[in-house]
Amino acid sequence: MDSVSIVRDEATSGTHFVEDLRLEWAVRCSVGRVRETNEDAALAMPGTYLLADGMGGHDSGELASEAALLTLSAATSAGELIETQKALIDLLDEAQARISDIETSSERRAGTTTTGAVLVTVEGEPHWLILNIGDSRTYRFQRGTLQQLTRDHSQVQDFIDAGFLTPEDARTDPRRNVITRALGAGMIEPVADYFSTVALPGDILLLCSDGLTGELPDDEIARILGDADGVVDAADELVDAALELGAHDNVTVIVVEVHESVPTIRIPAVNGDADSAVADGAEVDGAVADDAGVDGAAVAGAAVEETGTHDAGVDDAGAHGAEDAGAHGAEHAGAHGAEDAEASETRADGTATDGGNAEPTPEK
Repeated sequence: MDSVSIVRDEATSGTHFVEDLRLEWAVRCSVGRVRETNEDAALAMPGTYLLADGMGGHDSGELASEAALLTLSAATSAGELIETQKALIDLLDEAQARISDIETSSERRAGTTTTGAVLVTVEGEPHWLILNIGDSRTYRFQRGTLQQLTRDHSQVQDFIDAGFLTPEDARTDPRRNVITRALGAGMIEPVADYFSTVALPGDILLLCSDGLTGELPDDEIARILGDADGVVDAADELVDAALELGAHDNVTVIVVEVHESVPTIRIPAVNGDADSAVADGAEVDGAVADDAGVDGAAVAGAAVEETGTHDAGVDDAGAHGAEDAGAHGAEHAGAHGAEDAEASETRADGTATDGGNAEPTPEK
């Protein structure tokens, strides 16, 4: 697949090697059972995985999602977190301008939601930098636990946060398709959330459009990921499950599994010396992970940090440096629907997410 080939109405997979990691990935994008046009799109490049869910009717949503991904494809992986986030902010501004120029045949403006994961380095260690605008989601499946890393920018999520709706009620609420942030769609400017989390061997990232989460609850998504035989099987099972339930919207998933690029081979000691025993490590796909977090020990770096919206002052690099090492203890990630997933959040400038400054509230 070409490095900037958009995936739509197809399935594809591969392996990327970035730094010391081997990334197995699979993408599947389906129009679903109801919609005539597939406005979803996905993009997989080494260390960069992006998904967009377009809106606007006719072909404008398709053009918007494609414009977003083609623009964001200029992002490079394996760089420093702060510099990568700055680059993404600039690219989102460029994507906003491109989408705003798309002509539509109705009063609805072209727009798209976007979520993505870019591999970056923090003090020499690999991390995922997660971004999102809208209600497409990024999850992490780690040691049998599914955690939503992103927060939906939607009316029903605001009502959930305020205590007016339960997550269960929100799934059938008539306002569930009304989003509060997007690229384009008449928004004044793109306001993305950014999060970072350590990239550990054995972890699985799932990026998906709301066509998946509108059909499958989180516990079913977790079951499928846990039972799947690799990333291709996981992507197929997730989309097939949504199709079986009617797939009322386009359904797109990107599944990425992290491995060590060169598995560590340990030879058991002849004399039974505990210092050389494999039992001291956690075996992940034949490799012994050096990170204690894989075998159940607490690792502060495994938490999820919120690095701010686009206007949260990313120049303050201390949010991820030594000056702000306590950022992992700020706010529990339960607002993302994973109360027991050992995650915490901190915005770079310590402020709360404000929901953006957009005037309209487009409906997908």
